[in-house]
Amino acid sequence: MTGTTLLKRAVLTVALLWAPLFLSVPASANFQTYVQGLWPLAEKRGVPRAVFKSAFDGMTPDPDVLGLARKQPEFKSTPAQYLAKRVSALRVEKGRAKAKEWGEVLAHIEATYGVDRFVVLSVWGNETNFGGYLGGHNVLRAMATLAYSGYRADYFKKELLIALDILAQGHTVPENMIGSWAGAMGHTQFMPSSFKAYAVDVTGDGRRDIWTTIPDALASTANYLKVHGWRAGETWGYEVVLPKNLNPTQAKAMGAVSIAQWQNLGVTRANGQPFPRPTDTARLVMPGGTTGPALLTLPNFRVIKRYNNSDNYALAVGYLSDRMRGGNPWVTPFPIDQLLSEEERLEIQKLLKSRGFPISKLDGQLGTETRSAIFAFQKETDTAADGLPTPDVLERLRAAKK
Repeated sequence: MTGTTLLKRAVLTVALLWAPLFLSVPASANFQTYVQGLWPLAEKRGVPRAVFKSAFDGMTPDPDVLGLARKQPEFKSTPAQYLAKRVSALRVEKGRAKAKEWGEVLAHIEATYGVDRFVVLSVWGNETNFGGYLGGHNVLRAMATLAYSGYRADYFKKELLIALDILAQGHTVPENMIGSWAGAMGHTQFMPSSFKAYAVDVTGDGRRDIWTTIPDALASTANYLKVHGWRAGETWGYEVVLPKNLNPTQAKAMGAVSIAQWQNLGVTRANGQPFPRPTDTARLVMPGGTTGPALLTLPNFRVIKRYNNSDNYALAVGYLSDRMRGGNPWVTPFPIDQLLSEEERLEIQKLLKSRGFPISKLDGQLGTETRSAIFAFQKETDTAADGLPTPDVLERLRAAKK
């Protein structure tokens, strides 16, 4: 075998291995042939022809989803920045308003499913900003494009067929199926298979409508958490203080052990209150390292992770729920250098300067001059004045500019 032949085979092998990462926009004609070819499968599932036609007629591929599928995730934000954005002062304020607006519904859901109403509310806030942004893609088109293009084809084909079942059962119409590029949809972002398994009709109108009926969306989220093991009457975790003689690395390596064992090591709650149940098992999470807050997370924390398997996500849901309930910020804050990027620090200075505050140098270094301006801005806007450069200050400066 010649060297040239070996090289060609090597190039072909690499191309085949990496093919899913280099998806191209499918031709519209071939794409329509593919989706129309799904009809026998849909018909076998009992989907009426009219429903199938309304879902796919004239549909073209969505080139945006292919770009998003190719793009590898970039984790530029620190956990502190992630949590600061998810649990901002403005989101807490909005969430408290939503808690009042939907108070009766949330109380009914909590009584029915045993899931903390503020956790349900927090999932809504974290997924779509309380319905402020449900997503920018027609999920039928997105999943059809991904399936046709060979990106996790079997998975997205299965989800697409379940979405047709949802339409056939009359829960919604194609134009309401708006969501993420990967098919998550509705106020609390269910994939079609999750909808099939966990969505509920709490209003009694015969439809499980997570798109336009907020009570159904919130009840469906509570049902999801209940089925995955939510423990009624228990919280998700506690902020704690570690004794100086406890090695944080070794403590994290202990995994989930009883609260009593943590207490024997000298761990206490940051707010000074006792732990209610020493027999609970808890795992130590330190999202800011040794200089940030320390949390003991309980079984309900792991249930939240069934919604999104990320410690940061579960911390955001838990922390936002506590803040909306009226709880205080964590006793131990994240260090400022973890909370704000250099670009964000510079943006604070620019926004302060644009409001007439005396910022002599735009350098991202938040010294005495900048902190004095922040203090004055906080007093001017009737917010707690401490002069600290935080994501909340940046968010309020941005809002004041609009």
